[in-house]
Amino acid sequence: MGSGETAPGMTKIHRELLRRLGEVRAVNLDTTYGFQENVPQMTQKLLDYFATSLHVTMETLHFTSYEGSSELDRAVFHQNVRAANYVFAGPGSPSYALAQWRPLGLTPDLEQVLNDGGTVCFSSAAAVTLGAFSAPIYEIYKVGTAPYWLEGLNLTALLGLNCTVVPHFDNAEGGNYDTSRCYLGERRLALLEGQLPEGVATLGVDEHTVLVLDLESDTVRVLGKSHGYWRLAGEQRVLDNGSSTPLRELRQAAPAPTRATPTPSDVAPTDEPSMLGALAASGGSDAIDAIARLVRLAASGGSRFIDPTSLVEGVLAARVNARANGQYDLADELRDSLLKSGIDVQDTPDGTTWSLRAEK
Repeated sequence: MGSGETAPGMTKIHRELLRRLGEVRAVNLDTTYGFQENVPQMTQKLLDYFATSLHVTMETLHFTSYEGSSELDRAVFHQNVRAANYVFAGPGSPSYALAQWRPLGLTPDLEQVLNDGGTVCFSSAAAVTLGAFSAPIYEIYKVGTAPYWLEGLNLTALLGLNCTVVPHFDNAEGGNYDTSRCYLGERRLALLEGQLPEGVATLGVDEHTVLVLDLESDTVRVLGKSHGYWRLAGEQRVLDNGSSTPLRELRQAAPAPTRATPTPSDVAPTDEPSMLGALAASGGSDAIDAIARLVRLAASGGSRFIDPTSLVEGVLAARVNARANGQYDLADELRDSLLKSGIDVQDTPDGTTWSLRAEK
């Protein structure tokens, strides 16, 4: 989406994208605006929009600092993204988001969502991160830094597209000065394009406009108010509103190897609490992943809201093992995870007990 992700005109497009999913598991990634002071308000506005306009209950996956997160936080985040089938991210700062997402390794998670038949819906700042390279918009437009590129998530490589992504392409807020091309202006975008490796194109998308890149049909459709653009070597092709273009035509103009489809594990991850508890207690390479699964299950009660007793006991067993091994930070994280899930934990001389927190 070029912009306007919660505008009335975008509602029918969200609805079309959601309709094909069947059971919707929608999540919002708050990373793009995680540096702002109004994170809760930004999040609530988005959740209210999806609840009111689309009748969808969206969960926010909170991840605003890679350095401030633990290994367990990161494992839970990875699992929650992969469990979703509608992953949304929107306004904020592309450079800030990339500073958290790239060391995290978010791209394989998003690829898995797409390969499982889900949708990744990135708008505005988040859309900037999708290409092979990303422009640091604030640094160039607001700070005055000389134009340069950051390494992007390169999710577009999954479709064989070797490109950058520039939303807000037709922005005209500047009035008597050029704020098109996501506030960069044509002059600075041309300077940036001159720095790109040979064969890397620019995929532009106007405001209140959506480019739907479809893995199944291998096409790009243009929906919403205006147009999309494919720019390479000084030439620009307009992707007209309402059109559908085979992606092979864009690949031929800027060939790029298609990213390999992730290969599923021969053994599906287990959600059996006793097995997860054993893996967690082993302290082996799969321990953190097992603990993350236990935390997620304990928070929801597992599929179909089963009795959470065995799940909580599994987390507590992992906590006991962590304390016995001197991993006190991990033990504290596990306790905090249960507390956040509405489970009170009491340590006594006779052992640890727990109870579900009463609803207020």
